[in-house]
Order: sequence, then C-alpha cells, then structure tokens
Amino acid sequence: MTQSHFKYILRRAWLLGALGWGLTNNDAAAQKVKSAPFSYLPEQGSDRYDMRVPTKTLPLADGSGFVILAHQSAGGYSVERYDADLKKQWSTTIPITPGETLEAFGRGSKQALVVLHHKDDAGQNLAVVAVNLQNGQRSPAKVVMSVSPRDRRPGVSISPNGSRLLAFRYLTYGQQVKSIAATLFDQDLLKLEDKTYDFRDLGDFFSPAVHVANDGTQYVTLVSDGMKKLTVRRYLAGPASEVKVLGVPVGGVFGGRTVTVRDTKFTVLGDGSLYAAALCADYATGEYYSLKVVKYDFSGSGDMKFSPEFRFTPAYLAEVSKASGLDVKRLDDVYLADLLLSADKQLVVIAEKHFEEGGSEAPVHARELHMFGYNEFGAPAWHSIVAKDQVAPAVDAYTGIGFRAAIFGNTLQLLTLENLNKKSDLYLRRVNTQTGVVGAPERLKLNVADDQQLAYVKDFTAWLGEKTIIGVSRPSKKSAALQLEKIVVK
Repeated sequence: MTQSHFKYILRRAWLLGALGWGLTNNDAAAQKVKSAPFSYLPEQGSDRYDMRVPTKTLPLADGSGFVILAHQSAGGYSVERYDADLKKQWSTTIPITPGETLEAFGRGSKQALVVLHHKDDAGQNLAVVAVNLQNGQRSPAKVVMSVSPRDRRPGVSISPNGSRLLAFRYLTYGQQVKSIAATLFDQDLLKLEDKTYDFRDLGDFFSPAVHVANDGTQYVTLVSDGMKKLTVRRYLAGPASEVKVLGVPVGGVFGGRTVTVRDTKFTVLGDGSLYAAALCADYATGEYYSLKVVKYDFSGSGDMKFSPEFRFTPAYLAEVSKASGLDVKRLDDVYLADLLLSADKQLVVIAEKHFEEGGSEAPVHARELHMFGYNEFGAPAWHSIVAKDQVAPAVDAYTGIGFRAAIFGNTLQLLTLENLNKKSDLYLRRVNTQTGVVGAPERLKLNVADDQQLAYVKDFTAWLGEKTIIGVSRPSKKSAALQLEKIVVK
C-alpha cells in the first residue's frame, strides 16, 4: 500500500466518523409515502431498448407539480399534469401512427413538447406536439424537419428550460458527415433562424452531437483525429457568423501505447459552461487507461480548462476489487452516465458498469458506480466506488436498473432499486460532493416487488425538491398494478 493510499483510507475513516455516516443499512429514510394508480405499457420491439427519452417526469419550474409522458396504449402516449400531492390536473393523449416513434420530451414555461419521428417509403420527418401546461390543450403536430427515407435519422435538441428547440439533419458523403443543417425555434415553435455547420475542413470525425442552450447558442460536439481529440464548435444565435472552435487531444501515444477515446459525455451545466468527460483505453488491448475531463468556458475566459487525468492504476483496480468483492484485473463494460455540478461548483462525474450476460435476450447487470470529484479549479479532489448488484430481464434493463442522481447544495443523492438484506426496495445514498464520502443506503420503504416482472420504471423518477421524490413502482403484493408515488425523506 502506498503512503498516499494509506492517507486516503485514514481520511475516509475520519470523515465517516466525523459526519456520523455509518456503513450499515438505514431503514428510516422515508417519512411519508403517498401513492396513486398509474397506467403504463412497456415499449415493444426495438423501442424497448430506446434511450432517446430516458426522463419522462419533468418538474414544473414554479414548484406546483410535474408533468409526465406515459406510454399507456399501443396507439399513443399521454401527457399528464399532477400537482405536488399527486392530484391529476389533466390528461392529454398523443396518438402514434404506424411508423412513428418517440424522439424527445421537454417542457417550457407554457407548454410541454413531445417530438415524434415518422418514417415511411416517402420520407422521414420530426413533428412537435405542444401541450398547454395550464389546461392540457394539444396543438396540431408541427413538422420541424423533413429528410429523405435514405438519409440518416434527423435529430432534435431542447434547451434545459424549454425556451428553444433545435431540429437538425445530417448531410453526408458515404458514411462521413460533411455538414449539419439546423433550424432554431422558440418555445411557441416559431422559426427563428436556419444555420449550417460545415465540417469539410475536419476530415474524419465521429459522434457528432448538437446541444442548444437557453439563449439559442448551439454547440456541436465531436470526437476527431482518429478518436483522440474532443472538439466543440459554438454557433451563436442570430446573424453572427463567427464560429468559435475549442479542441483538446485526450488520446495519443503514451509509453509506446496508443490510447484512444472509448466513451464520452458532454453536458451544459448550471454555470453555463459545457463540460466533457472521456474514458480512454489502450487501442490494442481495450484496457481502460484514464478518465479525462474538460471544461469549455465560452462565456467566461473563452478558453478550455483541462483537468489532470485520472489513471486507472493497479491501486485503483484494488479499490474496485475491495468494493465489489471480486478480483478485478481490468475495467470492462464501464460507461459514462452523468455529469453534475454542486452549489460550490464541484464537478461530479459518474460512470457505471453495465453489461449483458450474453445475447440480446440475456439478463442485464448494472454493477458498481465509479464517482470522481473535481474542485472549482478543475483539479481531481476525490473518487469513490459504490458497489451494487442489479440484474433484470433484457426487456427491463434500461428502465428498471441503473440509478438516478440529483444534487442539492453540496449533497449528491443517488437512487437505486436493489435487494439488500432480503428487502427489495428503492434505496437512497447521499454523497458529500466536497469529500466523496458516501452515506449508507437508506431504504424508502416502498417494498418493491421482486418477482422478475416489471416492478420499477426508472424513467419516471424525479426530484421536486431536496426531500421530495416522485417515482413509479409496484409493491410486493399480489397485484400487477404500478403506482405513482410521492416520497418525502428526512
């Protein structure tokens, strides 16, 4: 054991004692649980694995309640508004025709937005249905982007507060994207402008994605230079033609090993900056090499802040082995899941181990969470590993297992469905974002069913505040009915 690792263990032990966070399970988390009947039909076919809309419960900005997008019949979805006490205010059906699938869900200050993708022999299009938040009145579907049936699937991005919607299509030569044509709309779906992002000077690149900010600023993120460089291009809304480009190499040749990007995550966070995380791996062996984090500060200094890399050393693998109870020789099946920013601008990066036993119909596992904390200057401050052992049939793998996370002040809350001490339930863990200390899992006392049938739909989990969680689960009793739940925690 190295001296630094020994100090790290002592520091964690002292903090656990000082903060009063033990390592035993706590059954006293939920103060009050209120429930209401809830109707939901799991997706069928390839849509059941579709993660285009992983969040289907959106709290309202004024704190008065939330809206839900629920798949309740084979022929459509329903947008429903509830108050903070689970009283349904209204319900509006969004019909789905053959060839249509769900593309996006968002909400602004006045309406919820449901985006549908339609494809047939004549072409493809993206259409938006707006639903008035006050009375549930549905507007006619408005087509915001149309392409030929042979083109790559068009996309859409909704700003965090729902005030801007950006629809875009890819112009390709062979398999390579040469440009993206985008149209920006306001929250009333009135067209504001068209823009084209030209990439002909870049050569080969991968994974282009488009993000729109609340003011209409557009960010295009991509991995270039043979999967070794993270690049962001900023396009201001309005007539400005200047394109700001910030790129940083995260791969390369180190000690004779060629290291390339394995997985990336880009997110615009609360301070207005765009953050990126990249898991890098040895190109020849696939062995995970390091985590690299970049802050693209377009609004402030107009530059990048590149954090020192976090290496996945033998010492780190030993920590994973201790946390998981397995002999871990190398990291496998670990993917970036979330980037969050605390009140004092501590960045938390979360990655999760997620894998199939073998074959598309085999059970899927979600194992340990790898968490990395960075201080306000971008320096690595701590890392923690949360051990969990979740398994679900393939049909439920993307909706029932995994985790949900939210930050309030300097506390990160993690919510998971687990079976601990022979109790199947939702469990809450609290993480100090300044130190990385993880509290014991607290059982929310929902008594979630554990019978290999649909028991928890993660997509509907949301926080109305630090102490109020909304969720959908099925209790462990002889009932097939799901319940919409409001959980108030201590």
